Amino acid sequence: MTTTTSETQKKPNPQAWYKPTFSPEHGVYVMLLVSFFTGAAAAQNWTLLTTLALVCAFFGFQAEHPFVLQIKQRKSLKPRFLVWGGLYGVICLAIALYLYLRYPILMWIYLGAIAALIIDAFSVFHREQKSIFNEIVTFAAVCLSAPFAYAVTTGTIATVAIGLWVINTLYFCSTIFTVKLRKPKTSSVIPGVVYHAIATLIIAALYYFGWLSLPIALAFGIALLKFAIIAWQQQLFSNAKIQYVAMIETGCAFSFLAIVALSLLPLRLTTL
Repeated sequence: MTTTTSETQKKPNPQAWYKPTFSPEHGVYVMLLVSFFTGAAAAQNWTLLTTLALVCAFFGFQAEHPFVLQIKQRKSLKPRFLVWGGLYGVICLAIALYLYLRYPILMWIYLGAIAALIIDAFSVFHREQKSIFNEIVTFAAVCLSAPFAYAVTTGTIATVAIGLWVINTLYFCSTIFTVKLRKPKTSSVIPGVVYHAIATLIIAALYYFGWLSLPIALAFGIALLKFAIIAWQQQLFSNAKIQYVAMIETGCAFSFLAIVALSLLPLRLTTL
């Protein structure tokens, strides 16, 4: 018994302050990368500043995770969350400041990200972080990585960058409504149908005004087709393992990326 107690006492504490925190939201990693790469594809270039922007976006996402966890456990301060949230935040802010000094136009993107973080913190504090509104705001903030990549690479924010932000946001917000079909309390397809109808109208308007090309606008068809199939096979989808759901979402997301990126890259690259 003494040996067992001693071994238990020597067992490493996974919550020790020196243990790094990493967000378990794998879907957000996919969202971040897909959005960023579409922005880089629109810029038709990749520079050192583009790489710094990707690092900045990654650490900004990682800083948000311990920050949210600390709000959830607000009755006591957790050194691990404070240390790693602070470290990730400092790295993100240092790179963001450097990029801002090069391109002040980035302030608009920063303000959008800060506003989303405040809304998310407020929602977490009131235990409403899983509401549709908060998830849409959060997804929109992550998808700001598309105009972020474009602005850092080109030094400007063009209508195509804004259009990419909108279509990335609308595409990934589609997953909110597909995932909710798995839960009995949110299994109604009506909210999803309404959302996809509105999203389609928005994308059609962006195409009409020239903010999106036809191939990019049509890429949203992946979300429409996915939602239609899942709604048709809702019972099967509800009983599927979460790993299979993640594989479906990831595969569709990278298919969306492939269509958008190939539509944006110069002709000399797409014909190689």
